Amino acid sequence: MIRVAIFLPLLVLAACKQEMNQQRKENTYARSELSKNGSAARMLPEGAVARGDLERDRIAANPPPITAELLERGRERYAIACVPCHGAAGDGDGMIVRRGFPPPPSYHTQRLRAVPARYFYDVITDGYGVMYSYAARVQPADRWAIAAYIRALQLSRHATLAEAPEAAGRLP
Repeated sequence: MIRVAIFLPLLVLAACKQEMNQQRKENTYARSELSKNGSAARMLPEGAVARGDLERDRIAANPPPITAELLERGRERYAIACVPCHGAAGDGDGMIVRRGFPPPPSYHTQRLRAVPARYFYDVITDGYGVMYSYAARVQPADRWAIAAYIRALQLSRHATLAEAPEAAGRLP
């Protein structure tokens, strides 16, 4: 009798287990008579915003001020995400290119020196040519840091002696 008293509740609990995939439900892209548009997928309510989108859009619209910390972060992230293809100096001669992948353009071309920093942010976000999107790999704030570092690479290669404050005997 004691055995029955112990095993009966365990047996009942094991029988009550239900999995979500065993319940009745509509498949997302299946036809449904319950919806006006005939699909089981529901339209988002007007004004709905995915979690995190507003903050991401705010960061995308407002580039941060250029600081030493931002450039250091950009250098670090550039070394991780960009150097394999673009190379350490931004010439488009990274290790991936040396292994046969098509080379990206050098950041030091006149065309890329003339684009705004937002262009680099957008290319990191959306990709360009054979470069795929890094939106899932590089956070929005880090995209601005990388764009600032790319601009610093460009300026370091094309700066004149007169543009250096030390050259004119003045410090910033």
